[in-house]
Amino acid sequence: MKKVSVMLADGFEEVEALTVVDLLRRAKIYVDTVSITDDYTAHGAHGINVQTEDMFDEVDFSESDMIVLPGGMPGTTHLKEHEGLRKVLCDFAEEGKYIGAICAAPTVLDDLGLLQGRRATCYPGVEKQIQGASLTHTPVMRDENIITGQGVGTAIDFALKLIEVLVGDDKAKEIAESIVY
Repeated sequence: MKKVSVMLADGFEEVEALTVVDLLRRAKIYVDTVSITDDYTAHGAHGINVQTEDMFDEVDFSESDMIVLPGGMPGTTHLKEHEGLRKVLCDFAEEGKYIGAICAAPTVLDDLGLLQGRRATCYPGVEKQIQGASLTHTPVMRDENIITGQGVGTAIDFALKLIEVLVGDDKAKEIAESIVY
């Protein structure tokens, strides 16, 4: 079974995080919500608190097939500042393992040089913060092992692309149909 770690920091965008968790679980993909704070509860940008399964230091990321970074502010800033996460992301990139980032979160990847020479998309308000990528302005963009999305309005498209990448197009279509998308 595929395993995905969704990283949650205080100030994360709830729709982007929870849409991914929900749709991947519907596709029978194991999803672990991981707090990068010092508490199991991550506080969303719009006042929705989420109880995570694990805290960052409890996770063996070598068991994960994908890391997902939801956007939101100041959540994205917290993700960018977390040294342990930065190392895990670089390790994933070096190993060719999947990384998903939506909204402002692609800036975390750009800050690490992981978007250099790649195609990516992001929230329109943060485009100037991404220097290394060729921005496509599309709802979702996959370039090899990195999948990026624009924001809340594209969260379903983003989650379906993650499903497609992990378990195939048929499962992504099945999930889309099951949610009347």
